[in-house]
Amino acid sequence: MKKVLSFGELLLRLSPVLENQWIQTASMPVYIGGAELNVAQALAKWNIPVKYFTALPDHYLSKEITAYIAAKNIDISAIQFSGNRVGSYYLPQGVDLKNAGVIYDRDYSSFASLQPLTINWNIILKDITWLHFSAINPALNANTAAICKEALIEARERGITISIDLNYRSKLWQYGMNPVTIMPELVNYCNVVMGNLWAVESLLGIRSVIKESTGKTNQELISATGESMKSIHLTFPSVTTIAYTFRLNKSYFGVMQHGHDQVISKEIELKNTIDKVGSGDCFMAGLIFGLINNHPLQDIIDYAAFAAVEKLYEMGDATSRTEKDIRVIMNGFK
Repeated sequence: MKKVLSFGELLLRLSPVLENQWIQTASMPVYIGGAELNVAQALAKWNIPVKYFTALPDHYLSKEITAYIAAKNIDISAIQFSGNRVGSYYLPQGVDLKNAGVIYDRDYSSFASLQPLTINWNIILKDITWLHFSAINPALNANTAAICKEALIEARERGITISIDLNYRSKLWQYGMNPVTIMPELVNYCNVVMGNLWAVESLLGIRSVIKESTGKTNQELISATGESMKSIHLTFPSVTTIAYTFRLNKSYFGVMQHGHDQVISKEIELKNTIDKVGSGDCFMAGLIFGLINNHPLQDIIDYAAFAAVEKLYEMGDATSRTEKDIRVIMNGFK
């Protein structure tokens, strides 16, 4: 049975309602998430065996958090207990993670304090056939970047499929290294890449022929995507599958290149968005889900896109939608 390891920092999202409401009510919702945990939760919801690797301090709040994760049918045996802090960030309700409104509080967290050459990868990677991580990990500091490389080398030696979400967070790359000096070496180990035109430009130095989506037709976006994906294939021979997303003002769609075949998802109308966090993680999980199950390419990209859009209508960091829920919506789409 195929099993996925999702590797990254668990985060507490503190989500205040602004205009002094969080002060007046003396309350602020807290959500348990993090890009890789969100992927793990979606996969577990869709009955894919999944293990989660992060680091947390050894105290009672961490025990409650790990019990919560385990209850989601996620293997928590790889979680390391060390350090003194759970990473967190503040994001006002309704704001996008890409927005300037995000405030990170992740310095010296347990995960950010992990040291290279201290992790027993034989235990962590036991029974694993797929490793997933994101570009957020190496954005934290030089040590987490080195640990990512360790994990990828160990996974490659074991023949494990490797996927990466190229999510770019400019506020995190603050330790003196340009992403383009770090990320290409890591992506060189990967088989599946998800991102968008501009994250790929920022992280890999592969320039997009267009600078933004505003005013561009879907065909122009798809054509620019093809050029960017071609450059990835030429630069990183191990990459077999690439997927980009486009969340426009009124619609959403995805494009996937698998070998020589390109597929484009249905274009889905966006309605009243409730929570933007975790939508991309749902798309990533949808890709992994479809590829692991050897679903037809069109089904993979459609499922990933619908999963991503449905997450926009849920509060919290991770989806609660089952595979059946998503397929009902897919099948009813006109």
